[in-house]
Amino acid sequence: MRRQSVALLIETSNGYCRGLLEGVIAYTKEHGNWSVHLTEQERGASPPAWLSKWEGDGIIARIETDGIARQLQALRVPIVDLSAARYIKGVPWADTEDRAIAKLAVDHFVERGFRQVAYCGDAGFEWSRKRGDHFQRLAEAAGCEVHQFESVGRYDASYDINVEQSKIVRWLKKLPRPVAIMGCYDFKAQQVLDACRHLEIAVPAEVAVIGVDDDRLICELCEPSLSSVMPDTRRTGYEAAVLLSRMMSGEHVATEQPMLTQPLGVKVRESTDTLAIDDKEIANALQYIRRNATANIRVADVLHNIELSRRALEHRFKKLLGRTPHEEIQRVRVNRIKVLLSETDLTIHQIANRTGFEYDEYMTAAFKRETGITPTQFRDSSSSL
Repeated sequence: MRRQSVALLIETSNGYCRGLLEGVIAYTKEHGNWSVHLTEQERGASPPAWLSKWEGDGIIARIETDGIARQLQALRVPIVDLSAARYIKGVPWADTEDRAIAKLAVDHFVERGFRQVAYCGDAGFEWSRKRGDHFQRLAEAAGCEVHQFESVGRYDASYDINVEQSKIVRWLKKLPRPVAIMGCYDFKAQQVLDACRHLEIAVPAEVAVIGVDDDRLICELCEPSLSSVMPDTRRTGYEAAVLLSRMMSGEHVATEQPMLTQPLGVKVRESTDTLAIDDKEIANALQYIRRNATANIRVADVLHNIELSRRALEHRFKKLLGRTPHEEIQRVRVNRIKVLLSETDLTIHQIANRTGFEYDEYMTAAFKRETGITPTQFRDSSSSL
């Protein structure tokens, strides 16, 4: 059987598209009859020089400019589009389901007690507007008051990151608190977190923030780490490859409705690991604990940073969170241990040092008390998933 030549015009610069590529790779490994042409691509880039002379059998592309669209149409080969922009009508397209993504974010906020919620979008993307509309309707149906902000498109000629950041800062100042904010994608959510840091707003106690795409490089570099809705981009890429294969075999494929994949869930990190709390002193205490729990702090250290007596702190903490300040310190430390066990190759001794335990045995005892298993058992179970 002749190997079919397939070009991939998918950027490699973000987690969403890397997931799409992983899906295409999975298909090619299963079927083994494609010769794939992939070059480094940036979002919104001009058509690559090789495209006009390319002779192949089919293309999977994120078509997000008129220039790319015109060149692809001129090639007269089967095309599957992975963009919601729809620059070429009449070709099949695959995407992630925006309503389901918005619903996961709304449900995540409502479960944590938020009744003031907000959406921060990007005017340059059609999918951002769709997500914002779905977020508005779903949040209002859940009894929430909704606030919206839309920045100039990131790839618009007039876009200035400093100007847009200043706008987000001004918007945040006007929002009621506590409030939970959905960024249309991880980059936008990162901008919201940066604005919170500029305003010295406690995250997540006063403002909780969630993104979309679970781009690990962005999410883990954020301070605090960013929770994110996880689209099943691998599945989307795989199904796009199936569609293209069918088209290259001469099969007619419907183009009226997109092939949509459902998101996988929410990856919870520090930016939404909270309950809605309308108590500034307790919010400040929570922020101090989350920033310093791994430094072996005690409740007395928390009290030095807020204007409450120990009795008032204990009472209000228990009333609002259902646990004591000491239990919260231990919970944050154990969660940090879990991350280091599952996402690094650090030794138990190194993890103990990084989470404020003088001896490995103390960490093991504290971890087992909270989880019922030892750190080693937790690491073994995580590696098998």
